[in-house]
Amino acid sequence: MKYRGVTDYDHGTPPKVGVLLINLGTPDAATPKALRPYLKQFLSDPRVVEVPRLLWWLILNGIILNTRPKRSAEGYAEVWTDRGSPLLYHLEDQVEGVKRRLMAEYGEHVVVRGAMRYGNPSIPSVLQGLFDAGVQRLVVLPLYPQYGGPTTASTFDALAEDFQQRRWLPDLRFVSSYHDDEGYIDAIADSVRKHWDQHGRADKLILSYHGMPKRYLLNGDPYHCQCHKTTRLVAERLNLTPDEFMTTFQSRFGREEWLKPYTDETLKQLPEQGTKSVQVICPGFSADCLETIEEIGMENREYFMEAGGERYEYIPCLNAEDGHIDVLTALVQRELQGWRMPKYASEQCRDEAVKLGAAA
Repeated sequence: MKYRGVTDYDHGTPPKVGVLLINLGTPDAATPKALRPYLKQFLSDPRVVEVPRLLWWLILNGIILNTRPKRSAEGYAEVWTDRGSPLLYHLEDQVEGVKRRLMAEYGEHVVVRGAMRYGNPSIPSVLQGLFDAGVQRLVVLPLYPQYGGPTTASTFDALAEDFQQRRWLPDLRFVSSYHDDEGYIDAIADSVRKHWDQHGRADKLILSYHGMPKRYLLNGDPYHCQCHKTTRLVAERLNLTPDEFMTTFQSRFGREEWLKPYTDETLKQLPEQGTKSVQVICPGFSADCLETIEEIGMENREYFMEAGGERYEYIPCLNAEDGHIDVLTALVQRELQGWRMPKYASEQCRDEAVKLGAAA
């Protein structure tokens, strides 16, 4: 095997602990040109689309990549800001918040970075930066509260693919989910309470999660179960009765059956069932993005109001709110337990290596 990183380990660099927060990804711009490579990388992942590779290659390259970039770019243009993609700047703010808290406790021993599974900043480039900074122990926190093969497992795949090309590897701790973490549940419930304090309550609270094909559930993916557990725990915190909340699933594409009930279809049906006001929150998203701002905040609002609804409110994701930063920091600190912060005593190791011919 040809190793890519001949300078992965520097004998003279003081050892540090790294923390890597990873979210799904975003295009570099809200244009069809930028969307095409992003969608190609995303939809080429066999974890995301479990279809025979040759058949999917023909569909992806022959149809989807010739039609979807323009449509997706229009959606991204609706949510793009002066800081660029919401998902990216929320990640930057989350990284900065966690960094401040960890450095207050551990000082310069800890390096915190953020990466995207698809698009930029890429996982390989950020890993290289961490190793260049002397990271020898690494905590990876994918920002998906509920484990899913297309999200969490795919993130691990990307780490493993990168590590296979490296001569030296760090100690590694990987957070696979935090769907029932008490701090996370409290933060979601608190965000709902704050919204109620400002706007009052609606007839029903909808907890909408990103969908996935039902086939994945039947094949053993725990995502569906973890979403429902999150909903149950949040509802308990809020003292909701069964008729005051429900779980739905959004963002489906393709023709096969996905996890139900579908968010859009549910919102079209609720008014005729007597539910005239709803508040929607997305506990499976750690930061607002196209799927929350445009799909839930705009598109699904139109469905509900056109069907006879009278009041529709979207409750934003936790983003970089202080309570959320506290949750993410606590998750990282839990993984750091048992790891002593490194002491800067590498000069002797460096000198011995240089004697044997290593680069100074």
